[in-house]
Amino acid sequence: MQGIITRGVGGFYYVLDAEGQTHQLRAQAKLRRAHIKPMVGDRVEFEPGNDEEDGWLKEVLPRKSQLARPPVANIDTVLVVIAAAAPEPDLMMADRLLLAARQGGIEAVIAVNKCDIAPETAEGIARQYRGAGADIFRVCASTGAGVETLRERLRGHVHAVAGQSGAGKSTLLNALYGFGLQTGGVSRKIERGRHTTRHCELIPLEGGGMALDTPGFSLLETKLCDPVLLKDDYPEFQPYEGQCRFSPCYHATEPDCAVREAVETGKIDKERHARYMALLEEMRIRWRDRYG
Repeated sequence: MQGIITRGVGGFYYVLDAEGQTHQLRAQAKLRRAHIKPMVGDRVEFEPGNDEEDGWLKEVLPRKSQLARPPVANIDTVLVVIAAAAPEPDLMMADRLLLAARQGGIEAVIAVNKCDIAPETAEGIARQYRGAGADIFRVCASTGAGVETLRERLRGHVHAVAGQSGAGKSTLLNALYGFGLQTGGVSRKIERGRHTTRHCELIPLEGGGMALDTPGFSLLETKLCDPVLLKDDYPEFQPYEGQCRFSPCYHATEPDCAVREAVETGKIDKERHARYMALLEEMRIRWRDRYG
């Protein structure tokens, strides 16, 4: 039989078949020997169990896309949730998530949440990501503002919801689909979100598509690549490629760089470019030390 992994907990995998039945399975030893780690979203072949014994997950079918963190496969869309306030928005994490999605062959959509608390900040965040290759929605999960428009954008897609802890991912999923997922506030002492989601779970939706609730996290390392290739994952740079004096151009400190000129004239957001520079320096160091 074939199905899709909706959840993995404690060595068990829960697989939804074409008839809507869920099977509890263990992975066969041959998968471990082949260093294949099944992921939520994987399409698999399995042997169902019975009332006395669990079934066996036999084969993981080829993936069309995947993310390392959150660890999910075959996702159409990553919904990157950014809080406009409480906690303070972590735009470097958002940039890393956009990079991970692009490198994983997955489209990205941005939801700027808690717009009722800090509308000016929300507008500033949206402005930074214009041209970044992702549709942007301003929402308030607690009141439902903007939720219907976002729901229509995601209809029929298999999508993961990711972002920093406390950004309101579970609250937004509740508003979008009425899941009733546990939610948590933000710690007043350290201004970080409480982790309310402990594992990834793929949830079928009425009208087609599936949604994943994923744990919030505060650290995300960007996939290692040749530093000169990092710029290729910034769609807002693409209109200026080939117009710089040097080729290739890192769009960093080179003279007569068309991207830097676009930053100076406001065509590309200055803060977004500054974070690109920080990621570029990080990538240069990691690339230099990759064999160390």
